[in-house]
Amino acid sequence: MADKTEEAGGVHFPFPFTPYAIQKDFMAALYQVLEAGKIGIFESPTGTGKSLSLICGALSWLRDFEQKKQEEEERLLEARADPLNDGKGQAPCPPPSCQQSPGSPRAAGEPDWVTQFVQKKEERELVDRLKEGQVRRKKREERLRQIRHNASLKFAAKRMRQEDEETERLLRLSREMLAAGTGPEQLAWGEDELVLAEYESDEEKGSASGLDADEDDLEEEHVTKIYYCSRTHSQLAQFVHEVQKSPFGKDTRLVSLGSRQNLCVNEDVRKLGSVQLINDRCVELQRSKHEKKSVVEEEKPGRRRRLEPRATCPFYNHKQLQLLRDEVLLEVKDIEQLVALGKEARACPYYGSRFAIPAAQLVVLPYQILLHAAARQAAGIRLQGQVVVIDEAHNLIDTITGIHSVEVSGSQLCQAHSQLLQYMERYGKRLKAKNLMYIKQILYVLEKFVTVLGGNVKQSPNTQSLSQAGTELKTVSDFLFESQIDNINLFKVKRYCEKSMVSRKVRVPLRGPPLLSSVRLFSWPAEPPNALSPCSPCGSSPGAGRGPSGSLSQPLLSSLSQLFGFTERYGAVLAPSREQPKLSGFQHFLQSLQPGVTAAPAAPAEEGEDRALRPASPLMHIEGFLAALTTANQDGRVILSRQGSLSQSSLKFLLLNPAVHFAQVVKECRAVVLAGGTMQPVSDFREQLLACAGVEAERVVEFSCGHVIPADNILPLVICSGPSNQQLEFTYQKRELPQMMDETGRILCNLCNVVPGGVVCFFPSYAYQRQVHAHWDKSGLLARLAVRKKIFQEPQRVNQVEQVLLEYSRCIQHCGQAGGMVTGALMFSVVGGKLSEGINFSDNLGRIRSAELQEKMAYLDQTLPRAPGQVPPGKALVENLCMKAVNQSIGRAIRHQKDFASIVLLDQRYARPPILAKLPAWIRDRVQVKATFGPAFAALRKFHREKSGSS
Repeated sequence: MADKTEEAGGVHFPFPFTPYAIQKDFMAALYQVLEAGKIGIFESPTGTGKSLSLICGALSWLRDFEQKKQEEEERLLEARADPLNDGKGQAPCPPPSCQQSPGSPRAAGEPDWVTQFVQKKEERELVDRLKEGQVRRKKREERLRQIRHNASLKFAAKRMRQEDEETERLLRLSREMLAAGTGPEQLAWGEDELVLAEYESDEEKGSASGLDADEDDLEEEHVTKIYYCSRTHSQLAQFVHEVQKSPFGKDTRLVSLGSRQNLCVNEDVRKLGSVQLINDRCVELQRSKHEKKSVVEEEKPGRRRRLEPRATCPFYNHKQLQLLRDEVLLEVKDIEQLVALGKEARACPYYGSRFAIPAAQLVVLPYQILLHAAARQAAGIRLQGQVVVIDEAHNLIDTITGIHSVEVSGSQLCQAHSQLLQYMERYGKRLKAKNLMYIKQILYVLEKFVTVLGGNVKQSPNTQSLSQAGTELKTVSDFLFESQIDNINLFKVKRYCEKSMVSRKVRVPLRGPPLLSSVRLFSWPAEPPNALSPCSPCGSSPGAGRGPSGSLSQPLLSSLSQLFGFTERYGAVLAPSREQPKLSGFQHFLQSLQPGVTAAPAAPAEEGEDRALRPASPLMHIEGFLAALTTANQDGRVILSRQGSLSQSSLKFLLLNPAVHFAQVVKECRAVVLAGGTMQPVSDFREQLLACAGVEAERVVEFSCGHVIPADNILPLVICSGPSNQQLEFTYQKRELPQMMDETGRILCNLCNVVPGGVVCFFPSYAYQRQVHAHWDKSGLLARLAVRKKIFQEPQRVNQVEQVLLEYSRCIQHCGQAGGMVTGALMFSVVGGKLSEGINFSDNLGRIRSAELQEKMAYLDQTLPRAPGQVPPGKALVENLCMKAVNQSIGRAIRHQKDFASIVLLDQRYARPPILAKLPAWIRDRVQVKATFGPAFAALRKFHREKSGSS
């Protein structure tokens, strides 16, 4: 397919085919937003080619920006190099980013020669920076050109990798041979001089000192770039594929970022499974790389000093990372291609992609990395003067709130207290006074957190029943005061946790033999039973290593404690995670040392299912909660949830003002674009996010385009009453009435009689769907529906959605070909569920009784101004949440240009003008409001007869 070059607004936009008119308008508006440094809210319905419009519009701007910047730099350098201008005429004008602002202070009474000297010095520094930038750019372009056109470089790198692998294999065999021996032979006097000393080549010595000396070669100056982020890795991969197919696919330096879990190619680390364990192991290996590489054993008679290297990651190698970085910049690659390249190059894709960020033009990354300041810093992302495009931004406010809201359970609090207390008891005499002070402060804080829930850290959380049950919501200050920790400086405690990394010290250490690094010891019982373990490991007698009563002898217990670290006192609290690997024989032996404790079989993990993984150390999770408590008092709340037992109870920090975390993004970036298929209502973005982040209303630009389908291919209806004239109003108080559920069933039966193919019915929550389904089953209405449509239900598990959709689609195709009474399929779905991809209204969040939602409403009523004649901000929040979810469901109806659909809204409240105004722009003007069911049914029957006949 030949590329097209389209002109819109005086700008040429390369495009893979002739774009729709709405795509031209989209690209032109996007170009202007980026050029003017605005905040853009872009809405383009599903099926209108939003991704390609974003790609071609944004990269066209970047192309022109780079060209203008390069021309300006060349002009400045030429003007500076011209001897006629040296000291004569007017000095060249620096670029806008380097100019002094009009309001900049100037020292009063400065002599002219001082001012001229300062100006000339600034000009020289500017020219030097421009020259350095040109040199770096030319070196990078030359390096990439050589890799692209010189295949011998790739073969040389591959040969070098093969040589390294062979050397590593021989070294491993040599170590195994030495380990299999019985020890070094006793040497005669003077013979030790004949033994070769430990040898390291120059290359090994260079790499043994870490990457500190070489990382300068990996670091480059950050060029102007576009950060594109979306919600899931599949959406990011789809976007990358669109870039590959676009006219910019061959010339764009694109980098895909992901987590260690997605990018790690070290199988020994990947098999740990848990996200936190993988992160910790990776950090540990890098620390070993930069620390001293060996430790000297005690010198023994007749033995030479022997250096024992620590484990390091073989994929963290400077030369290979440099090659991988350049390969990443050479061609557009998604995550899977990046991992495959990393395996081939024997270089870490996680670090290789991050080293490529400075020189990249387009960086593709998940929400969590961009929207969290600590994650941005860790990834090496600099937003100053850059462009950020946030796709699928309809849930942006909830995403920011979710990222910065933290919940800790009573079990985690007790486990963290136990681990840290044992650590202090073990190493207290070796610690400095300040370390002890902070550890005692953390222990005190943890104890008070448990106390405020009604528990005791000295008892097992599973066996503690709480006298009070329910949910309590407090301001941060009130919570700190009630917990009696208002006299502790949490900012200092937070900083101490970050600098000392105490949470990584108290967990099971990752150093040591790989076989032992993942062992998880359970707590030792205070009074072990007398029964001896039936096994006799390693050929020892059944009682070996045990005391007189069958308990573990102190030397063995002590050595195991030193080897494996600190364990929770309440072993029963630690339910095995789904990610728990199979235990090796030695790990079974270690667990058999503790009587009465057996390894629980790991629950089978659902393939593709989202897994909630417990952090490797509870204290690491609690650090996030402590950091959240440093938020301003008015911007957050603490929810105390007491649920019967302490282990089920929790403390949760709820962020009320997401703008405090988004403010840095909009402040530093040149321009920010929020894009989505259904962005209405946009008042939430303007009021809750942008205005509260300090963005002036003049800087915000809205763009909403129509759909590509003809106007007569869609029939949106609002039905206010059913066949028996029952008024339709599905408020929380009325929707559970039997007559309301019966009327809904009658409407659905009539629709299934005239609508061919598939029908999707969206309910407000999974709980209400189950309730209605049970009511219809009891009344016989489900059987009536099954006469015309085969009934499917949306699954709650992610891994089952694809299979259900496949069966739903097959049923519709089969019925269309076979004929008969069954004309298609009926899918019961949920607003905000897996099919609508919107806000997930759980059983609690779906109603106004939710404590979190009520507090959010109260917060908005207090902080946002209320215009005369408008609903309170809190009530508007609920309406907007509902309408965003409804709009997401509506967006599922139309997928391509020749598609057609009827959209039926069952509630008389949809007929109100303020609610109609919050519908997507592409159906807002086409909505027909029907007060009674008869005219609505007639319109539906006519619409589907005409469309079915024409199709």
